[in-house]
Amino acid sequence: MRRQKCEVTDPVKIEQIIKKAGVVHLGMVDEGKAYIVPLHYGYIYKDGGLTLYMHGATEGRKYDVIAANPNVFIEIDTDMVLTSGGEVPCEYGANYACVMGEGTASILTDVDEKVMGLELIIKSQLGRDFIITEPMTKLVNVIKVVVPELSVKMNQEK
Repeated sequence: MRRQKCEVTDPVKIEQIIKKAGVVHLGMVDEGKAYIVPLHYGYIYKDGGLTLYMHGATEGRKYDVIAANPNVFIEIDTDMVLTSGGEVPCEYGANYACVMGEGTASILTDVDEKVMGLELIIKSQLGRDFIITEPMTKLVNVIKVVVPELSVKMNQEK
């Protein structure tokens, strides 16, 4: 990492960023071209790795892209604030916190795993528990992204 002073390695701080953000930008490659989709997510953060669960309609471009190439890149950010440099444009900056990493995506077919993923999404997004039933899982696709290593940065200087 180029800016070592911005690197975050504390697992508690990393999970705080993941929990607070709520939206992941899922980067994929579709026939040689970049394709990025913002999605709400649920997650499991354990031993420095991150597993994300996202849901959507039962058809769509992102599923076709993942089926063709499951290699993805995730970016999660929060606390983005422009900081003033006064009358000197080059003195402006930004406070932020971000989590990034390479991962592997899959479209879940196992009902129990879809239920778990959907329950994690709801818990992460709404802060409460709901019971997901098997018939509910048939209405959506659930994407699972496993990111074994994360790059986490934070700048809160100003």
